[in-house]
Amino acid sequence: MSLAFLLTTLVVVATPGTGVVYTLAAGLSRGRRASVVAAFACTLGIVPHVLATVTGLAALLNASAAAFQILKYAGVAYLLYMAWATVRDRDAIAVDEEAAPGSAGRVIVRGVLINILNPKLTIFFFAFLPQFVDPGEPGALPRMLWLSGVFMLTTFVVFAGYGILAASVRSHVTSRPGVMAWLRRGFAGSFLALGAKLALTAK
Repeated sequence: MSLAFLLTTLVVVATPGTGVVYTLAAGLSRGRRASVVAAFACTLGIVPHVLATVTGLAALLNASAAAFQILKYAGVAYLLYMAWATVRDRDAIAVDEEAAPGSAGRVIVRGVLINILNPKLTIFFFAFLPQFVDPGEPGALPRMLWLSGVFMLTTFVVFAGYGILAASVRSHVTSRPGVMAWLRRGFAGSFLALGAKLALTAK
């Protein structure tokens, strides 16, 4: 595993995107445990993209404009839903010292969906991994899986770090209704902007 791979992975993961926004919201609303759960969920959402890349489905997605567009707009629709739900639901970012049963499950489902419905991840893996793995070399598949695992571990650590940082300041933020209202709008705007960015991106 090269230093170039580690640095590229860190830059890609640390760049704020839908997963970071979602993990920050979870940390502010429910604390450290929820932020770690959200980070795990977003990381889990990477697995289908890794499997698609390893099994060659990414090649089909990359070749088929229709398949890419379908998955892309499904992701856009989900991000728009997240923006709408964040503005509409006052509990979306609110202090919740005693999370209701099943709330962790909802955090996981939303986090997984955020990354599953992101076709750019599959394209990223399809374009990214071959730079560090020679498909013709012996043991190429295990190496690809190993590098994918490193990428996922980095994602979890960085996202959890973002979430825990947000959770550490929640008591100073969530006790102020005005600040909470602007936070809801800010996160909703972020989901909206990310959805628009995804809609405008080409394959």
